Amino acid sequence: MLRSLLLPLTLPTRDGEITLRHATTDDLDDLMRLMSDDPVSAARGDRNDASDRPHYARALRTVIEDPANDIVVGADAEGRVIATLQLTLIPGLARRGATRLLVEAVRVASHLRSRGTGEAMMRWVMDVAAPQTGADLVQLTSDSARADAHRFYLRLGFTDSHVGFKYRVGG
Repeated sequence: MLRSLLLPLTLPTRDGEITLRHATTDDLDDLMRLMSDDPVSAARGDRNDASDRPHYARALRTVIEDPANDIVVGADAEGRVIATLQLTLIPGLARRGATRLLVEAVRVASHLRSRGTGEAMMRWVMDVAAPQTGADLVQLTSDSARADAHRFYLRLGFTDSHVGFKYRVGG
């Protein structure tokens, strides 16, 4: 389902253009770098460490092999991966059988934030990916420590309508 999204696709940003494409296992090192480049993720244990590579490799394969999931990367003009997000289609009974497009793990390289890359990617999710997949609703969660991200999502038209909860298994 999600792998059928029409990618690659070039999107304009304030600094030029990015190319969105489906992630592959060859993107693993770049994705690990983006996860660890984020202070909230780093505090939760996301590291760009070779000892963690097998865990990330397994997770990446699992996500991209599942038709209801995908990881999309944004590459700069030189082809360097500078951003990513994960998409998951969730069918449901609530809201008269609405299908949700869940957005997770939105990351932009720290030295490129606030330049329009995240906005271009999220607008693509809202305006292109959601309609192409038949989603009725785009939803996401954001760590309570991410005040800047919350302002960003509100500016894009999202509403902070719910309170999210997490339970750490085994902890």
